[in-house]
Parts: sequence; structure tokens; C-alpha cells
Amino acid sequence: MSEAIAPGHPQPTETSAWVRRFLPLVAPGGTVLDYACGGGRHARLFAARGFRVVAVDRNAEALATLEGVPRIEPRCEDLEDGPWPLVDEVFDAVVVTNYLFRPRFPDLLACVAPGGVLIYETFMLGNERFGRPSSPEFLLRPGELLECLGTGFTVLAFEQGVVERPKAAVVQRVCAVRRPADAVALPPASE
Repeated sequence: MSEAIAPGHPQPTETSAWVRRFLPLVAPGGTVLDYACGGGRHARLFAARGFRVVAVDRNAEALATLEGVPRIEPRCEDLEDGPWPLVDEVFDAVVVTNYLFRPRFPDLLACVAPGGVLIYETFMLGNERFGRPSSPEFLLRPGELLECLGTGFTVLAFEQGVVERPKAAVVQRVCAVRRPADAVALPPASE
């Protein structure tokens, strides 16, 4: 079980600036997977902008807050044990924040449609100085997201280091497009 999303832990409510920055790259009216969505802050963001969102988490209590929200399909699934729950499903965007389970990374990447966008942000080594998660099992190694993408993705942006969000944390984040894809115009770095 991930330290970052364990049931009973407070769920962040503010959307990630990293996710907001790259949201414009997702095909208008497209489909989005909010993976390990918790309370669905990013699912709500994308749905409000007209996207159809599949919000997946194993926390049924958190998912219940998404029931009846237009354009959001909440799904209670165990993302770590048992068969992969998203077999043969692809999305115009896959969004992951504050979650890491390495054994499912290849399955997750396969969910990004050709030309689709992966927006990923989670904790990395060094975060233990600031609190949870603190176990190396839940912290990326330097450059690990880039290594996982291999040659099947074009990296548009990558960052790693200490950020304030609203408290200090050490994170790694990437925005990448699955090949083949046309050249993509990058959104501005400032909001």
C-alpha cells in the first residue's frame, strides 16, 4: 500500500500546478484517466473543462464523492494486486499525482493513446527530510521517470527537486507524449 494515498490520510484538495500547466495539451473533448485519483481533484478539473474522465482508485470512500459528477466515471479498483483493471483501454491523457507502484508502470504507460499525454508528478528520494512518504519503496530515484518512458515517449518537460506545494517536498515530474505524435506547442511555464 502506498504511503501517499493510504485510506485515512488527508487528501490534497488543490490541483497540481504541473497538471494545470499541461492540461491544454490534451485533445479537446478527449478521455482522461485520473489514476490513483484519491478524492478526484484532477478528475473534477478535467471534467469541468469538458473531458470525459475515468477516475480510478481503491479508496471507495474517496470515490463516493465523485458519484453523479458529470463526465466522471468513478471506478473502485485495486491498482496493485490482481489482474490489471484497464486491459485494452487507452486515453488521450493519463494523469498521476502522489502515487507510485513500480510493477504497474508498463501497464499504465500502455493506457496512453498514440499522441496522448502522460502527466506524472510524485515524490522522490530526499522527500524523507520533509515527511511522508519516506520509504524508498514510494520514492522515485533521480531520473527514474525518464528511464521508465524509454523510447516510446517524447518528453516535453521534466523536473526534479524541492518544491513548495503548499509545504516543502521533493518531487519528480514529467509531461510526455506517446509516439507517434506531431510536434506539440508547449504551454507557458507561468500560470
